[in-house]
Amino acid sequence: MEFKIGETKQEINGEIIHALGDGSILLRINQKSYEVRLVKSSADEIEFFFENSFHYVKKISSTSSGIMIVLDGVPITLRKHFKLDELIRDTSSSKVTTENNNLTSQIPGRVVNIVASIGTSVKTGDSIVILESMKMQVAVKSHKDGIIRDILVKKGATVSRNDVISVIE
Repeated sequence: MEFKIGETKQEINGEIIHALGDGSILLRINQKSYEVRLVKSSADEIEFFFENSFHYVKKISSTSSGIMIVLDGVPITLRKHFKLDELIRDTSSSKVTTENNNLTSQIPGRVVNIVASIGTSVKTGDSIVILESMKMQVAVKSHKDGIIRDILVKKGATVSRNDVISVIE
């Protein structure tokens, strides 16, 4: 799983490789393996040894976008879906030419709302469809001024990245 600590630029890619059977687990963090020995573990607290040092973690809160913890007395926010904003920005409609009538999805997701209807006049940036991806709602916005000629998705449908959502002429 990929995490980002607060608003730092550093990304952390961590995964549990396997349990060693003696209360220890083998982790891979940013391509380097570590052995962690658990002392105490519950839903909200963990005590462990990492690189021969004792550490205590308490979960304060958890949301769909991140986890707030206190690690050895220092509050830390771990952001879980930090790449979603980057993905949307990198694939935004600003890269689509206005000659293209097809409005496509920037991300994979489930259609939770269809804001516009066929025959509606829209301006660049108007919301057409609302998608839910990773428990976050994201608007698919018109890439140009025009009239909606067709909407190719239904509420509750699942779309992939670059699927055509609507035709705007």
